[in-house]
Amino acid sequence: MRLILLGAPGAGKGTQAAILAKELSIPAISTGNILRAAVAGGSELGKQAKACMERGALVSDEIIIGIIRDRLAEPDCANGYILDGVPRTLGQAEALEKNGVVFDRVVSMEISDETIMERMSGRRVCPKCGASYHVAAVPPKQAGVCDECGSALITRKDDAPETVKARLAVYHKETEPLKDFYRSRGVLVPVADQGSVEATSAAILKLLKG
Repeated sequence: MRLILLGAPGAGKGTQAAILAKELSIPAISTGNILRAAVAGGSELGKQAKACMERGALVSDEIIIGIIRDRLAEPDCANGYILDGVPRTLGQAEALEKNGVVFDRVVSMEISDETIMERMSGRRVCPKCGASYHVAAVPPKQAGVCDECGSALITRKDDAPETVKARLAVYHKETEPLKDFYRSRGVLVPVADQGSVEATSAAILKLLKG
């Protein structure tokens, strides 16, 4: 099962990718993680990515697609994988296809902008150990304090309302058109938000296995 998860920032793609990976016994591959691993490992593409990052430039689609292609060729991906973070644009989707990276299912997580705003405004993270919480859904035992290390929790700049609005605008403009792209290929699976992580996971698995 070769999957990608599409959805707005804050839709829960990373959370669902981890759950689905366990249920389907395939790796969840975060683009950010493999990019960092390629840079740390010093591969040729990793060196090119590092050079871009050091001069403050965006890593080109060509380099990112190359790094993804190499990662998906590794043995643990032989029975499938879940790709999280790419493609984000039509150009990236087309480039993946040209490189022979195709998908069995593309899960589109459907959730309103209003719900996203509510969700992300409640996010809190620990600046020391990286643990994440939500004031309503996954609150720490003591308000504002990390359960793991006792540090004061913070709101990331990415989760500030004005940042979330800007990220949603980019998503609607650049990433949402991918739904039509994958619908035309017959692999799009829209899944409505079910109100909880567990219920949404169950809905996705039902559609994938159905």
